Amino acid sequence: MPSLVATPLHSANADTISVAGAPSERDIKRLVTKTRSSNIGPTALYYAGVTAPVISAGTAFVTREMLADTGFTAYWILLTSSLLAAMAGISWYLIFMRWSYRHNHGRAAELDSETAIDLTPTGLHIRRGDVETRIAWRALRSVRESRRDTLITFRGADPLLVPDKWFGRDKQAAQAFRARLREGLHDGEEETIAGTRRK
Repeated sequence: MPSLVATPLHSANADTISVAGAPSERDIKRLVTKTRSSNIGPTALYYAGVTAPVISAGTAFVTREMLADTGFTAYWILLTSSLLAAMAGISWYLIFMRWSYRHNHGRAAELDSETAIDLTPTGLHIRRGDVETRIAWRALRSVRESRRDTLITFRGADPLLVPDKWFGRDKQAAQAFRARLREGLHDGEEETIAGTRRK
């Protein structure tokens, strides 16, 4: 398979509009910020919620056994073990969540390979390294434009961020690209364009 080369902004095929570029770490961070409500994944939340009660129960048991022969009444043993168990569970939960915080937002080869996007009559053709993905226009869910980039979301596929810097200084190419995406929304089940661009 031939290696990926930079795709011109306008393909030789009049019906295809193309752009290519390599996302930076800042671009991926913006993608994560726009598409996720948290920088902590659902698996981390699950394990934090499962392990915190176990830590609490273990701390309560150990504390109770340690205080059993000290002369404390049953009331003080229960109160002390409960307080220590609560503090241990909360502390472990906070520590676990902090460890799980995502500092690196890039997935797989997103930061190592150039991404080429072709808007064809049948849909989007996306190439990243040796991987090619084809998405029909009817899977297009939304196109959100900002002053720096365009966020594209799909049904059944990961969202895609197209930074304006990929077009260089060719504003007409960027406008044509976004206009074609807006046209593609009419082929989908939803026709929503969120956000406005600042002039």
